[in-house]
Amino acid sequence: MARALTPWRGGPRDLTLWDMPLGRWFENFRREMDELFEQFFGPQPGRDLPVFAPRTNVAETEKEYEITVDLPGLKPEDFTVELKEGCLWISGQRKQEQQEEGKTYHRIERVYGQFRRVIPLEVPTDPDKIQAEYKDGVLRIVVPKAESAQPKKIPVKT
Repeated sequence: MARALTPWRGGPRDLTLWDMPLGRWFENFRREMDELFEQFFGPQPGRDLPVFAPRTNVAETEKEYEITVDLPGLKPEDFTVELKEGCLWISGQRKQEQQEEGKTYHRIERVYGQFRRVIPLEVPTDPDKIQAEYKDGVLRIVVPKAESAQPKKIPVKT
């Protein structure tokens, strides 16, 4: 009887509690609890509103930072790149497309709205040499480190 009341989401290939990484277990637990509360109380106002936060990679070498940001469907005038307060600020807005009359939308998954990514830069940088390039929906920013922040090789005398 209890099985008829609780939908079974698992299968023979599901991970057991002991096989699953702890972070993933908590994530699954949180999702299950959210679904349970929604069944009893309905969706929470303001919850599950999609937020547009572009995916970002940050890499560092001895000489520079390299930041890549996925911004598909945007034009360069839709976003700004600024260096302030020791951080790289990338902000902008993806505008929602207008739904056309006569079309029946079965699924709308694209996320729209304003976004801001703030990337702290741990060492002093050379702001005059920062380069930003936008190609095929990917923004690539190279932030050179200041000379004083780069490692110096010290010769050892004998």
